[in-house]
Formats: sequence, C-alpha cells, structure tokens
Amino acid sequence: MKRTISFLSGAVMGGLVGATLALLLTPASGDEMCAKMQEQVQRVQVDVKEAAAARRAELEEQLVALRKPRKA
Repeated sequence: MKRTISFLSGAVMGGLVGATLALLLTPASGDEMCAKMQEQVQRVQVDVKEAAAARRAELEEQLVALRKPRKA
C-alpha cells in the first residue's frame, strides 16, 4: 500500500514539475500560457481521479477478501 501511494505521489509530482518546466521554457504569450496551464491542471485532475478510483477498487477488493469467513 505504501509503495502504491509513493508511486502515485511521485507520478503526480513528476507530472507537475515537468509541466511547469515545459511551460516556463516554452516561449508563448500570456493567453497561450494560461490556456496550457489550465489544460495541464485538468489533466492532473483526471489522472488523480483515475488513480483514486483504481486505489478505491483495490481497497474494496481487499475488504471483501478480509470479510470472507476463514476456513478452520
């Protein structure tokens, strides 16, 4: 569980750093820059929602497995 959270946070942080550097190093007008930043934020939001949904599904599967009666 700790590895998954660590991976997801690393992926999100890497994406944010990469997007920020790309935006800062690319010559563009203020409006273009704003549009690119909004697009990047939306991408990150989608990625985080997908990762959260996947993690939730994984945890729900584990909960179901833990609730099953154990054989003696």
